[in-house]
Amino acid sequence: MLPVSSRINKIRDILAQKGIDALLVSDEKNIYYLTGFPWGFRLLIPLDGESTLFVHSVNYEAAKYAIRDAAGLRIELIRVGEKWGQKIISVIGGGGFKAVGFDRISATEYARIRDSLRSLNLECLEEAIWSLRKVKDEFELTLIRRAAELTRRGMIKAFEVIRPGLMEWEVAAEIEYEMRRLGSSGVAFDTIVCSGPESAFPHGGFGERKIEEGDLVVVDIGAKYRGYCADMTRTFIVGKPSEKQKELYDIVRRAQRLAIKHVRSGVRAKDIDEAAREYIAGRGYGEYFVHSLGHGVGLDVHEPPTIGPTSEEVLSCGNIITIEPGIYIPGFGGIRIEDTVLVLEDKATNLTEISEGEELIS
Repeated sequence: MLPVSSRINKIRDILAQKGIDALLVSDEKNIYYLTGFPWGFRLLIPLDGESTLFVHSVNYEAAKYAIRDAAGLRIELIRVGEKWGQKIISVIGGGGFKAVGFDRISATEYARIRDSLRSLNLECLEEAIWSLRKVKDEFELTLIRRAAELTRRGMIKAFEVIRPGLMEWEVAAEIEYEMRRLGSSGVAFDTIVCSGPESAFPHGGFGERKIEEGDLVVVDIGAKYRGYCADMTRTFIVGKPSEKQKELYDIVRRAQRLAIKHVRSGVRAKDIDEAAREYIAGRGYGEYFVHSLGHGVGLDVHEPPTIGPTSEEVLSCGNIITIEPGIYIPGFGGIRIEDTVLVLEDKATNLTEISEGEELIS
């Protein structure tokens, strides 16, 4: 069962520490994290008393069902045509609050609240919410493991279908169908299949190229399961690889394995990035590694902590991160290998690992 009460209590601990009376949550992923309902509009959590979940009428019945067992959480209906901004301000104003935190709101909404409740102090608590979300509990880990397995199966399907003459979008369709067929609730992001010279574009082209013999094909995919994401990349070589393709593939694979060996609780994110970046640079390709080594994964496919050269964040048990070194040479092509890993006390567990018998290089 989703630990709604414990998460809201952790928010209240943060409010008490900071001397803030309530938190107004606007981000849908944050609302889902705190209530278990994916289509909430706003959520108001006071330091004491009932929390209020604001929902539009189209989602009212679903919200009632979703939070039926959640103690201390009530629903405030926003009817069709009703001025939702004024309703939220009215509830905040009626709470007698002196200080209200928020996660992320538009400049317009911020100004509306500030102008309507001039004595109210508003304070951004987005980082405080991330401090909770980036350490996954057992409930979340179960869902992420499932998303990771679905992603892994999608990548095996890519290995089975990639061949000369196939369009990139046809490969993407096969992958997405396989993940859906096995129970994915969607994709974490637009599936990336980029081949030939376009494999040097880290985020791909338009998926409209026909795969040719000798191509490098970068496949970056992620399944979603009950809101939670996974992220995985493999690079395929169609046909017999050239010596340069084999060299680059080996460098990236070794850099990734080296970085994963550095992952454990208490390690600085930038030190993990440095391990992979220095390995690639030492083989003469440092200028072609053009992005950070990785990022957090959860309800968002990109979330804290960032695994980059300037990141001062320190990893903790329960972080889910990606490790994804790459080399991208314009006009030649690119290679990236990425896995979703779980940070433990003294090591990392690779959630999207492909066994040696399923090595994804043709």
